Amino acid sequence: MAIFKRPALKAQSRKKREMPQGLWQKCPGCSEVVHEIELAQNQRVCPRCDYHFAQSAKERIENLLDPESFVERDGDLRSVDTLQFQGMATYKDRLKKYQDLTGLTDAVLSGYGMIEGYKVAIAVMDFSFLAATMGSVVGERITRTIEYGTANRCAVVIVSASGGARMYEGMLSLMQMAKTSGALARHAVERLPYISVLTNPTTAGVMASFASLGDVILAEPKSMIGFAGPRVIKETTHQDLPEGFQTAEFLEEHGLIDLIVHRKKMRAQISQFLTYFSATQ
Repeated sequence: MAIFKRPALKAQSRKKREMPQGLWQKCPGCSEVVHEIELAQNQRVCPRCDYHFAQSAKERIENLLDPESFVERDGDLRSVDTLQFQGMATYKDRLKKYQDLTGLTDAVLSGYGMIEGYKVAIAVMDFSFLAATMGSVVGERITRTIEYGTANRCAVVIVSASGGARMYEGMLSLMQMAKTSGALARHAVERLPYISVLTNPTTAGVMASFASLGDVILAEPKSMIGFAGPRVIKETTHQDLPEGFQTAEFLEEHGLIDLIVHRKKMRAQISQFLTYFSATQ
């Protein structure tokens, strides 16, 4: 029998050092962890592998336009729950959630500004707002942007990113495809330029309408671009799809887009096209 009892030592529980949310991002391209500040300073492009992270509409406008030249238009337009959509959350609740989250009234930011001294009417879609689905407000703001460009005889630039039509608005959403395309047809009659920029992802009703109608169609590297998703197409056709199917590189190779442009070179490239177009007007 032991004379002395061994004292019971309580193992001190080590506190887990919690990493603050949002300070670091794991790159889907190279799996490296990148600090949020470094990403922001690099236009949300991975400094290791050049993977293009999603970018907000406000960030894109800041990077594309001349400083302090952007003037927003139609920012007071708001979606209406015409169909009284019911589900786990009402359409009104979803809209309120994303308005608070993004600071936008809907999935597009539109207005006009200057690029290297050239006036442009511009609309930029924001995927973080309900996957940038196109409802009546998105379609109306884009249509008014095109009409502003036509009336003021300036180029139209639209930066697209979208999951397609907004199911909460049914046929009202699908109508926007024809409306935006009609506005672009009138813009073309006036022999005015339209530059379409496709980002990751640009799909469905948006790709089947205004996004694919540019006089020049540019795309960011490795963006997913198409109508239906690869899985849906494979299940429908019962065929294996080519490698790289529905990427910007695949579409460029097959002549469906004109040029793939790195995000940090996009402003200069658009400016160059505006120079060409202004010389022909």
